Amino acid sequence: MSKKQTYWSNVISAIKTLTHGLVLTFRHITQARKSSKSFAITQPGYFDAQQGIATVQYPFETIPVPDNGRYKLHNEIDDCIVCDKCAKVCPVDCITIEPIRSPEEFGKTSDGTSKRIYAAVFDIDMAKCCFCGLCTTVCPTECLTMTKEYDFSTFDITTHNFGFGNMTVEEIEQRKTVWANHQQSKTQTTDTTTIQPKPVVAIKPKFKPPSPSQPNS
Repeated sequence: MSKKQTYWSNVISAIKTLTHGLVLTFRHITQARKSSKSFAITQPGYFDAQQGIATVQYPFETIPVPDNGRYKLHNEIDDCIVCDKCAKVCPVDCITIEPIRSPEEFGKTSDGTSKRIYAAVFDIDMAKCCFCGLCTTVCPTECLTMTKEYDFSTFDITTHNFGFGNMTVEEIEQRKTVWANHQQSKTQTTDTTTIQPKPVVAIKPKFKPPSPSQPNS
């Protein structure tokens, strides 16, 4: 094939490709007069739905989020018993808890569980979170959940550290003082308690039979 024939064959191929692309473009323009409908992947014909606008005008429009999605964590602190299970099971150590014990029960959760530990600090660093959901699985009162909020972007990464503790500095110091006084009173009570000595039991001598006399040789 000569160079001239090769040149014109390339031109014809390019024109065909451009024409095919323009046809597809105008076809999508006519079909994209309304947004595509959102439905579950389990419904029949899910992968056959090729018409409609695939993108949305975020944040004015949003795509429906599943109820069981793994997104931003939330702790309902009033139902938290500060058991520390979530912090222990976290593989990336994104949960920080500072507990303060109470000498007695000071409340109950919504499911009736007794509360005996205050949460002076309960922080979750979502910048470290790997969204595994283990913390929500081990939570005994189900106060730790993953919400539908997936967009919490920011220019400052430190703002991804969300605090759920609702105690003031004065309350924290007061609760620490109460627990320290309680521990001190227990120690003093233990020291002042007199230990009654155990009665001395006389040791009964063991009976030893006399040894037989040795015969004279």
